[in-house]
Amino acid sequence: MPRPKKCRRVDFFPEYTYFKPIGKSDEELEEIILNLEELEAMRLKDIEKLNQEKCAEKMHVSRQTFQNIIDSARQKVTKALTNGLAINITGGIYCTKKCKVICKDCNYEYEFDFSETAECPRCKSNKIYCMKKQQFCNRIMK
Repeated sequence: MPRPKKCRRVDFFPEYTYFKPIGKSDEELEEIILNLEELEAMRLKDIEKLNQEKCAEKMHVSRQTFQNIIDSARQKVTKALTNGLAINITGGIYCTKKCKVICKDCNYEYEFDFSETAECPRCKSNKIYCMKKQQFCNRIMK
């Protein structure tokens, strides 16, 4: 069984999240789901022009994971553009600067700012569970 994926840091949320080709009816339109962390990877690399190491650092993932994310994103966008598919930007495995969390040791619920140390302010445990994403946020994210 593969281990669960860790949160990827996303700082940008687009105003427009659905793009479709002109001339295709809704009935014949297929769509591709582009996850928010995939869009963030393309934004950091292609718009902010950061190198792979800086991009991975900003998203709090390894360089290999960043490369896998951006490869997937580019493949999806290319497939949509060449085959006339809609692009729906939604979902993914990501964390933002703040997340509602619960400490699994003392059950203390609070809003966690990822610029802080990843430990419970009450009992100092590092078993912080992100309630929104239904997974452990066990990395220090700045």
